[in-house]
Amino acid sequence: MDLPPEPAAEFRMHTLATDGAARAGVLHTAHGPLQTPAFMAVATAGTVKAMTAEAVRTTGCQCVLGNTYHLMLRPGGDRIAKQGGLRRFMNWRGPILTDSGGFQIMSLAAIREIDRDGVTFQSHIDGSRHRLSPATCMELQDKFDSTITMVLDECTAFPATPKIAQQSMEMSMRWADLSKQAFRPRPGYALFGIVQGGIHADLRLRSVSMLKSIGFDGYAIGGLAVGEGQAAMLRTLDVTVPNLPHGAPRYLMGVGTPDDILSAVERGIDMFDCVIPTRAGRTARAYTTAGVHNLRNARFADDPAPLDPACDCTACTTHSRAYLHHLFRAKEILGPMLLTWHNLTFYQSLMRGIRSSIMLGQFITHSAQLRASWAASEVAR
Repeated sequence: MDLPPEPAAEFRMHTLATDGAARAGVLHTAHGPLQTPAFMAVATAGTVKAMTAEAVRTTGCQCVLGNTYHLMLRPGGDRIAKQGGLRRFMNWRGPILTDSGGFQIMSLAAIREIDRDGVTFQSHIDGSRHRLSPATCMELQDKFDSTITMVLDECTAFPATPKIAQQSMEMSMRWADLSKQAFRPRPGYALFGIVQGGIHADLRLRSVSMLKSIGFDGYAIGGLAVGEGQAAMLRTLDVTVPNLPHGAPRYLMGVGTPDDILSAVERGIDMFDCVIPTRAGRTARAYTTAGVHNLRNARFADDPAPLDPACDCTACTTHSRAYLHHLFRAKEILGPMLLTWHNLTFYQSLMRGIRSSIMLGQFITHSAQLRASWAASEVAR
């Protein structure tokens, strides 16, 4: 697809093709275009683990994701601002999305105190106390020069009773409104609201309605992939996605496996992020066109074949499975580096195939072929 060579003066989504609910398009941003559906590599603390920014670019990744909570603790918003923003600080030339810290409100529940106006964290690094409110969250992401800013929200834990999920959702909606008031609009930049409500359909619909009344540049679906299982996640998407504004990007936070991504694209999701490809790379798990391989397995010790003959990453074009097996057995740092490189390349190849199939009106067929290939590989093993 043709992309404009210059950064956009206005943040907007241009849909190029649809296939059922699936859609392919381009997000025009202040820091360049982002082709959708897109998978964003997770750069929590300003780095994609085991990767240089240039290596991440070679995978085909167009946008990375940083985390406000972690960057607030170190190196801090002021220090990043003095370095010219997070993009310059980490040498990333494309768009950056920064999560607000809402996931840490759930995952670090033992070291935080939450109230209707925000959350106070006890640093997991040195025990110091840090306050995050909707206003300070917007200020920090402004200092990071984030292309896409996320509102402060609470990622509701699973399981949650309807009452607890409602209270959590209503507080997140209050914070969304306050975040919108504190956000500083700039040409080509965006603020996304986050739908909450657990797996309760009525709460999700109320959350969507409240966010639409506030008005955002894009809409994320949060609070999923936290233990509810794929079936419950997809039921929640079936309720939520059709009610989101058609002309705005839709972002499913923290998802997921290749199969999750296919299922979510089928329901109209445009953007994804997840630690799975990088975490798997550090633990010897490789995503390939023939399924998932564990490179620690003894069957690879003498295997001269490339990891994935269909992949053009450095791991696959210059090294054998036997060598990758050796690196992990010897606990050499190069092993996680190469496998992370490969997994990110695989995910970006997956997204390119998805985009192409939507443009051709063949997404459902393409998805079925991928799933059949993965299933056949699992049976063969």
